[in-house]
Amino acid sequence: MKLRTPALIVAVVTCAVAVAAGQPQQQAAEKLDAAMISAIRDEGLAHSQAMEHVVRLADVYGPRVTGSPGLRQAGDWAVKKLGEWGLSNVHKESWPFGKGWSLVRFHAHMIEPQIQPLIGYPKSWTPGTSGVVTADVVRADINSDADFERYRGRLAQKIVLTQPARDVRMLEGIIVQRWTDALLKESESTPPGPPAEAAARPSRPGQPTLQERIQQFLLKEGVVATLDRGADAFLVAGDNQMSWRTQRTDGGTIFVTTGGPHDNANAGNVVPSVTLAVEHYNRMVRILDTGTPVKVELNIQTQFHDETDLNGFNVVADLPGTDLANEIVLIGAHLDSHQSATGATDNAAGSAVMMDVMRILKAVGAKPRRTIRIALWGGEEEGLLGSKAYVREHLGDPAARSLKPEYQNLSAYYNIDNGTGRIHGVWLQGNLAIAPIFRAWFEPLRDLGVTTIAPRSVSGSDYQSFDAVGIPAFQFMQDRLEYNSRTHHSNMDTVDRIQRDDLIQMAVVAATFAYNTAMRPEKLPRKTPPPAKPQATENNK
Repeated sequence: MKLRTPALIVAVVTCAVAVAAGQPQQQAAEKLDAAMISAIRDEGLAHSQAMEHVVRLADVYGPRVTGSPGLRQAGDWAVKKLGEWGLSNVHKESWPFGKGWSLVRFHAHMIEPQIQPLIGYPKSWTPGTSGVVTADVVRADINSDADFERYRGRLAQKIVLTQPARDVRMLEGIIVQRWTDALLKESESTPPGPPAEAAARPSRPGQPTLQERIQQFLLKEGVVATLDRGADAFLVAGDNQMSWRTQRTDGGTIFVTTGGPHDNANAGNVVPSVTLAVEHYNRMVRILDTGTPVKVELNIQTQFHDETDLNGFNVVADLPGTDLANEIVLIGAHLDSHQSATGATDNAAGSAVMMDVMRILKAVGAKPRRTIRIALWGGEEEGLLGSKAYVREHLGDPAARSLKPEYQNLSAYYNIDNGTGRIHGVWLQGNLAIAPIFRAWFEPLRDLGVTTIAPRSVSGSDYQSFDAVGIPAFQFMQDRLEYNSRTHHSNMDTVDRIQRDDLIQMAVVAATFAYNTAMRPEKLPRKTPPPAKPQATENNK
């Protein structure tokens, strides 16, 4: 769709704001600044720099694993660029993370019974091998502690296949997903559901998990390396928020996860691990099933980066407000990525769009009442660590429900982290009182396809850190395109999958939302916060 600026934007939209479910509605007028919204559209549609930002973040600095040189360089560039645009308070905020990790060199070949280069990628935080190693390949299906005895003494100096083969399906399902009218209608009628919990950071103390026990068993047995073909859940995946599903592509596309802990005490204390393309993995399983030996040559070289203040950081910058400058409208996206590609759709796209939002607002001379702040998060892929650190530092402790003064001054948080597809609406996270406000804001954006209010609470990114403490926090509803089927956490998450026109639309929509939020007489309405937990005393500790 060609993006056009309409000749007229309605300046005042009357909407009914529900005070609470089951209570009478009262009329309120959302006063929209037609001239500024038009200027935002003109600047965003005609002079977008979002694609250039994606190329810089993904091609030049990717991958951007938390604590890696790539993420550090991307953060430095973002600080420099935001400063060049004239934003204020541009800086990095650091938080404890542990050891960073980066890949130095990798190759894998099956060398017996035939030669075959293997498509694969080491998992993040996996240690390296002792140079180039050649070893026999064996299978070991360990699914419980009872399986340890079956393999004890049989795995030394072996490369272990840790999973059975799985079927490879023809590409008969949905590969590219855009919202249809029917799906948008479904999202509008789906009940809010329970609040989504923010992803928990793995905790090292206490009883080790089964996977941790398996790793320690393999390490003690002297296993050279493990090979897998990705989780079964990657067979068919979609958006669990809705009924539709997209089919994961295979054909050399691999979906790689984390291979070990990053905390200072345990980083590297695992067996080297690699995820292979399922077709290459399956071939070795089938050969072994015939009784024919398989031998693999493997070279994994990785580097761990000692903890510094810059291993865990967020990039922060402000467009200062005027009469309500002490109040904040926060926009954000995570800057870090997984390791197997360049993190283009996850999430250079979101970071680039939110950076362009700030550029647009500065370029049009916006003078918002509230300060508009951008935050580019680190550590999202390890459990929303950057946004959680921001919440603890600025707003309070969600576990104790103890809130800081800044908590009252944050009007809303908007997040982008669903790939490269354009925006069609907003997930409300159960905050139904905001529905008529957002519906009014949609009016000058309807020709761009922004139409849908979806009530339900969804999960999966940094908005959860703010929603958990009662801040109005929202993920935009985006076309998923190939995000679930091809690029999310895969070795094909490259700039080639980015859709430039969609980025342009996203920046215009997000900039309009940020500006409207900053200009309202009141902050956005909040959900009823969870009850505060009692403070620990000498009697109840």
